[in-house]
Order: sequence, then C-alpha cells, then structure tokens
Amino acid sequence: MNKPIAKTPPKTDAGRYFYSIATMLLLGMVVVGFQLFYFHSRMYPGRPLTPPIKTLIITHSVAMSLWMLLAIGQPWLIAGGHRRLHMTLGKVAAVIAACLVVLGGKLAVAAAKVAPPGLMYGPFTPKQFMAVPIGVITLFALFVIAGVAWRKRPDIHKPLMFLASLAAVAAAIARIDFLNHLYAGTLWQKLFGDFFFTVVAGGIFFGAKCLVFRKFDRWFAMGYVLLALWYLLIVRLMPTPWWDGVASFLLR
Repeated sequence: MNKPIAKTPPKTDAGRYFYSIATMLLLGMVVVGFQLFYFHSRMYPGRPLTPPIKTLIITHSVAMSLWMLLAIGQPWLIAGGHRRLHMTLGKVAAVIAACLVVLGGKLAVAAAKVAPPGLMYGPFTPKQFMAVPIGVITLFALFVIAGVAWRKRPDIHKPLMFLASLAAVAAAIARIDFLNHLYAGTLWQKLFGDFFFTVVAGGIFFGAKCLVFRKFDRWFAMGYVLLALWYLLIVRLMPTPWWDGVASFLLR
C-alpha cells in the first residue's frame, strides 16, 4: 500500500511578499530618518548641505533610493513568477550596489575632510566617526557579495540581500530622534552607539520571518548575528589608535 505523500502547505501572501513588505518598512524608515534631506535639502540635524560635497550627497542618495526600490521589487517579481526579469534587474542591482560602495566610501572621506572645525558626533571627532560609514558600507558590500554568490540558493540569497538593505539604512535609522532618545545614556548606547535600533529592527524582522514561515531561518540568524557583532566592533574601534591610523591613511 502506497503511503500518501505529504504536501507542503502553500505559502500565504505574507510569506510570498515578506521581503518586499519588510523592505517597504525599511524605506519608510529612510524617509523618516532623512526627512530633512528629502523635504528641506538640509543635513542632520539641520545644517545646510556642504557645497563641496553636495553633488556627492545627492548622487549617493539617488543610488540608495534606486537600490531600495529594486530591493522591494525583486522579491515581488519572484513571487509573481517573473524570474527572467528578476535576473535581468539583478544585474542592474549589482551595478548599483557597486556604485553605492564607491560613493559611500568617497562620501565618508569627503565629509570628514570638510567637517567644520570643532564639529563633534557625540563624543567622537569626524575622523573617528568616519569608522561608521566605512564600516556600514563594508558590511553592505559583504552581504551583497555573499548574496550574489548564493543567488541559486533562495533560502540563503533572500535573507542576505535583505540584510544588505538593513545594513545600508543604518544611518537613516540613527537619525530618527524619538527612537534614539529611548536608549540615550543606557548600556545599549555604550555597546552599539547609534546602531542600537538597527539591531533591534533586525531582531524584529527575524522574529517576524520565523513566525510567518513557521520555521527557524538559520541563514537569516547567522547574518543577523554578524550584523550585530559588526556594529559592536565598529563602536569599539572608533576611538582606537588602530582606526586613527586607518583613517589617516584614507584622509591622506
């Protein structure tokens, strides 16, 4: 007697579109965090755009916006069965990611060079703070490279590409003041600096992913742990002589 074959329950709409919906939420955080830039053409916390790097800032913002829109659309295309278009746009996304890495690195260095005398980012000088954008863009690049390398394994590719987007929006989340005020002066700020709510957001998305799919996603979990540890490392490195040497080399 043949045993009945167990059928895998079909994915819900929430499951098919999870990463698109999650990335839409990230885009919402970007708009809130960078509202001064988008709606008032000013830098956080209200300074005018520095003329020597204004064009670089705008170019980087356009590339970042394109990345986020593609990050929303790519999972949607797969869910709708448009695999060939997804693959074509994946090549476009790879080019945009490369542009983001180059532009992000150049902007980090240029911003430190043109920083007004006496400007401080909390307890850090512009030279020390440069570790933040350099560290973020490096993590973004690592996630994208790994995601592209594992593009034939959707169970690995999807969480890695989403985590790349999460890493990329850390600067925007750090500029949402009402969130930052919730943990100002706490142990969490000492450990993660302005990255704390990016780590929190990653944990929430991971928990939601496990609930929606009713399965523990070990690849998402490993990527999330890397993200949290990476941010922890950046905050520890910022005031060190080692980073001072690296920053001096980049600023030469």
